[in-house]
Amino acid sequence: MEPGGSSNHDQLAILVGGGPAPGINGVIASAAIEAINSGLRVIGLNDGFKWLVQGDSSHAIELRIRDVSRIHFTGGSILRTSRTNPARDEESLNRAAETLIRMGVRYLVCIGGDDTTYGAAKIAERCRGRVGVATVPKTIDNDLPLPENAPTFGFETARATGTAIVESLMEDARTTGRWYLVVTMGRKSGSLALGMCKSAGATLAVIPEEFSGEYIDLDMAVDIIVGSIIKRAAYGRDDGVALVAEGIAERLSPQTLKSLANTSVDAYGHLNLADIPLGWILRDRIRVALEKLNIKTTVVAKDIGYELRCAKPVPFDVEYTRTLGYGAVRYLLGGGSGALIAITGGRVTPVSLDALKDPHTGRIGVRMVDVATESFEVARSYMIRLEPSDFQEPRLSRLADCANMSPGEFERRFLPSVTATTCTP
Repeated sequence: MEPGGSSNHDQLAILVGGGPAPGINGVIASAAIEAINSGLRVIGLNDGFKWLVQGDSSHAIELRIRDVSRIHFTGGSILRTSRTNPARDEESLNRAAETLIRMGVRYLVCIGGDDTTYGAAKIAERCRGRVGVATVPKTIDNDLPLPENAPTFGFETARATGTAIVESLMEDARTTGRWYLVVTMGRKSGSLALGMCKSAGATLAVIPEEFSGEYIDLDMAVDIIVGSIIKRAAYGRDDGVALVAEGIAERLSPQTLKSLANTSVDAYGHLNLADIPLGWILRDRIRVALEKLNIKTTVVAKDIGYELRCAKPVPFDVEYTRTLGYGAVRYLLGGGSGALIAITGGRVTPVSLDALKDPHTGRIGVRMVDVATESFEVARSYMIRLEPSDFQEPRLSRLADCANMSPGEFERRFLPSVTATTCTP
């Protein structure tokens, strides 16, 4: 029998919530192995909180060392995942907590993003003293507020995989003389879009953090990209790749959203961004704008997102997740509960879930791209976009000529899209 294989010992359960991210299996493997070697019985809860909120304990499987010892190289989740919210109401929360206790679970490791972390925080509150709860931060969006600005696991793999796709599209664009409009995942944060753009050297990225105010004017986003197309043409290039973070859609006004698509919300109350074909909406508006300017350019919309979530993890995420899973178990066995497991300076650092909550919403806070940093400044400086200096002569006349406009018309049309962002160099 493997160490800790006795069913008489305390049980540690592992579940995965939210969307997939490369490295999930690494956390499962390292947490399971460390728990078993510490004398615990380990069970995997399939489909996140889905069955717990129904009071159903039949979808749990025992995890043994031989089951998990080589899964850290693989993408996806051997336990699958779901977006079920255990805190959607008191009845669901009570049922999930009671089911865990009835199953004899003493420790719970939740792998997920901000929503799963929020659900885990509620479970920890409800089970205080009976079930120890630790969460491991997972999201390719890189939007959890980890100490020392550490990345969330899965982000590095998603950026690397996405960058390779963008590099291929850039070569295709150059070869065929066209533009690609690439929409990337990132509900709140533009970190993934910006990271892929910066790594690949794409023409430009448009992210929500650039825009001040509650809502983003879709016409301004269109004109930023059209302006880039014109500026590239002035340099003698008829090709390019523009990346757009899908979070742009979440910042559109309710009136604009209503006019664009039939939208719905998920279990956590978030707008289902998959319902909004942002790339195609922008593409069509860009095409119309170019036609009015008598500029002949092919623009193709492309979504990059689902291709990244179950990619084989790069070595960074393999190593990272093994430490996170191990750290979660050591934290729980040390008597801890109610914390997110982070790594700072190579050391496991538990962060209180309460400390991560937004004081205004009670939800887990979201880390946005800081547009005041040199890291963003470098990315922005290498983009081909209209800048305030482009509205000075002789540049203004040259750009206006490419747009088949007078200098005055060009300035009136495109200067607002430059001043609409808060981070123009």
